[in-house]
Amino acid sequence: MNHQEKSQEGNVTELMEFVLLGYGDLANFQWFLFGLFLIIYIIILMSNGTIFLITKMDPALQSPMYFFLANFSFLEICYVSATLPKMLMNLGTQRRKISLVACATQMCFVFMFGATECYLLAVMAYDRYMAICNPLQYPLIMNHRVCIQLVTGSWTIGIPVQIGQTYQIFSLPFCGSNQINHFFCDIPAILKLACRYTFIDEMLVYIVVVLFAMVPFLLILGSYSKIISIILKLPSATSKAKAFSTCSSHLMVVVLFFGSAIITYLRPNTRHSEATDKVLSLFYTILTPMFNPMIYSLRNKDIIMALRKLLCKPLTF
Repeated sequence: MNHQEKSQEGNVTELMEFVLLGYGDLANFQWFLFGLFLIIYIIILMSNGTIFLITKMDPALQSPMYFFLANFSFLEICYVSATLPKMLMNLGTQRRKISLVACATQMCFVFMFGATECYLLAVMAYDRYMAICNPLQYPLIMNHRVCIQLVTGSWTIGIPVQIGQTYQIFSLPFCGSNQINHFFCDIPAILKLACRYTFIDEMLVYIVVVLFAMVPFLLILGSYSKIISIILKLPSATSKAKAFSTCSSHLMVVVLFFGSAIITYLRPNTRHSEATDKVLSLFYTILTPMFNPMIYSLRNKDIIMALRKLLCKPLTF
């Protein structure tokens, strides 16, 4: 018993920092990966920043749908900035250490932004449901006050839960290796370093994932099942095509984000592969924020028109 207490005391003093291994096993490709992820980060910042600006500046894009899209684009910038800068620093300097406090802070922000994204996607699905299924009541129900309340709720709903979950995980005693085989401080990778039985902690993670991923996902599926049933009843092919066009881009984003996130956190622990976790994490933390602006802009005529006006503005002076 005394030996165990001493061991835990020693580990508490030793594990004041972790090592993010990231893609350290690809030693010959470090600078290539640095350049690749730097380009991706710049694309994410510029594309999401552009959508945020044009939805704020263009008078034609002042509907609830674009209000939510502006918030979504800003969220994507925040979300990716919680992981990519640290990954770029690790790749560029080869100094992969991260303090315990910094690791906990990164985890907390990643999952707070992740929870916000889940519920904001659900809000966007509800907005499309109201616009297509209740077009006459839509302006009354989705007024500016309601839109602000829905966005505020999406941004704040996960804060207390994720702070509590982060505190609970980093209250665990850590022993043995301090190497995290991931490019950010992800929950499964951290739990593997704990030197006590983590079944209860894993169950709590599953509960949080169900509340903040599965519940919004089911709400989205419910909204779109109603939308599709209404679209199929529309008389003209043109009306059907227009309705499907407004929803298909959102559905593509939902499939990309929720698919990779749910597979990562809800599959059995025995099937967790560190290599697979890193690949799946790339989808919902980096690739989805990169593809989202392309999906929304290329499939949205209003966004394309607003972008053309923005690009042509200097030519009119």
